[in-house]
Amino acid sequence: MKKLLIVSTLLASTSLVSTAALADAPGSQSCGWGNMLFAGQSGTPSHVLAATTNASTGNNTFGMSFGTNGCSTTGTLTYGGKEMIDLSMIMDEFSEDVARGDGEAITALAVSLGVKEADRALFKATLHNNFNTLFPSENATTEHVVSSMFSLMKNDAALVKYTV
Repeated sequence: MKKLLIVSTLLASTSLVSTAALADAPGSQSCGWGNMLFAGQSGTPSHVLAATTNASTGNNTFGMSFGTNGCSTTGTLTYGGKEMIDLSMIMDEFSEDVARGDGEAITALAVSLGVKEADRALFKATLHNNFNTLFPSENATTEHVVSSMFSLMKNDAALVKYTV
């Protein structure tokens, strides 16, 4: 009986806290009890504890579903990290393939980007014809190559659909 009373009390207080914590943050940014508990704090430990609190209780999922706990789904989701494609492990092979206009590395990249077979020749030709843009020096970074590649693709009517 005590367990039932404790669970009921927690659920009732959750509802009160949840409805009191309305906000308009997209997705899970500033969303959930973890963010409320650690509001104003910074640094990795605070972020990890906030994320752990949210994940272990599932309250940010509830909040996004019902517009509570400082959560909302009306905003646009963004990604502030690095590109998800990492050519650093095959950079030498990839640069050789781009110089030739064909090869396993450039084909693998096209496949991983979802470039349809009908568009792969155009993809390879675009990279090949812009080799100096992609690789302005021997020390071109992976970040530069990927960023330049996406810029080239965004400027092509047929390849733009494959950009992030």
